[in-house]
Amino acid sequence: MHPVIIFLFALLCILFFTARLRLHPFISLVLVSVFTGILAGEPLATVEAITGGLGSVFSRFAIIITCGSVIGLLLQGTGGMSLIASDIIRFSRNPLLALNVLGFLFSVPLMCYILAYVIFIPIAKELAARLDNPPISTATVLALGAVASFNLVYPSPVVISAAEELSANVDRLFILGLLIALPTSIAGYLYSKNLEKSETAYLSNRVKEKTTEIQEKTSGIYSNSVKRPKRLEAYAPIFFPLLLILLHTGFEHHPVLTFLGNPNIALLIGVLLSIFSARKLGSLVLRELIEKAVRRSGVVLLDLCGGGALGATLAMTGAGEALGRFFLQLSLPHILVPFLVAAALQTVQGSRVVTMLIAPSLLLPLVPELGIPPEIVILSMASGTFLISHVNDPFFWIFGELAELEPSKVFRSNTLGNALMGIVSFLLISTVYIFCY
Repeated sequence: MHPVIIFLFALLCILFFTARLRLHPFISLVLVSVFTGILAGEPLATVEAITGGLGSVFSRFAIIITCGSVIGLLLQGTGGMSLIASDIIRFSRNPLLALNVLGFLFSVPLMCYILAYVIFIPIAKELAARLDNPPISTATVLALGAVASFNLVYPSPVVISAAEELSANVDRLFILGLLIALPTSIAGYLYSKNLEKSETAYLSNRVKEKTTEIQEKTSGIYSNSVKRPKRLEAYAPIFFPLLLILLHTGFEHHPVLTFLGNPNIALLIGVLLSIFSARKLGSLVLRELIEKAVRRSGVVLLDLCGGGALGATLAMTGAGEALGRFFLQLSLPHILVPFLVAAALQTVQGSRVVTMLIAPSLLLPLVPELGIPPEIVILSMASGTFLISHVNDPFFWIFGELAELEPSKVFRSNTLGNALMGIVSFLLISTVYIFCY
């Protein structure tokens, strides 16, 4: 069977299992991975691809997701997250825009937009409760800000490998990417703000009920009236790991900073700091909160691993290469070709970094024929990585699980928001190309 038909079949099956049958995402993703491999005529290789995809995702995200969950829940229990949210409300006239800027500023230094989201999502959820905003809005504005800079600004991992392969002018690429990323991020902010307005009264009531429920549970567990933590105790579990990761980026050859600045180690240090901050709660409450956070992160990781399994299986079928070659053969405007090739690869295998590792290799022989400067080719491809974020993208599940959103809400917020930013980014880079080259 043709790889593109297999790809379309996989998408339809995922939608049927998750939306119609309401199967758990992990079961749905693994089942579709098996069906995909059988249709490709590779049943034995399918098992290897599934286990490999599962293991790859788990090894990358297990510690990060678990630590982020523990830090967030402990800071919520001690009141530290409430303190941080109060500071943002006090010093920022627009808390939603502040969240967008937080994501935008930190995803490139952290070399991972997912890590930026995991670190800051507890603040976003606390702001949603404090401002009576829908969680879908605060989570989306944070995520879209992080993705905007990660996809477009050098030296993000998405951009740096393509710049090396296509021999781009790094200074020009950085300036162009930054100039395009800023309005692209603002487009994401405006979309998120519109989500807030379009939420129904039912959802607003659900948010209030959830907040009341959390407050009741918290007051029941922490009846010993623990004082609000000092600012240093509240901020340290989040921003000290950030500092370590940033120092690691700036001093790559220093062995101690290389070790401490590894995201896994830095977030483990954040967990220790959050445990120290929560020591006044007592050992019993502390243990209950940590166990709850670990269980919650396990659900997130299962969905992530299912997405990794599907991505690996689709890559095995050759669907990405088939879609890419199809676009290359069409008589399209030259600047559109890199955009569509990247969008096709992103749709099939889910990882933005992988897309930008593969797409330049496909396009390298065609760059002279396209007649487009390497910087424009790279940013056109980077714009394509925004376009489709769905069930085989690990961030699709991280976003939904940590924000406590159903898959349908994730499609509405994360997928459509990314698609909007991809179109805005592509239109901007096309305008630059038309008028400046």
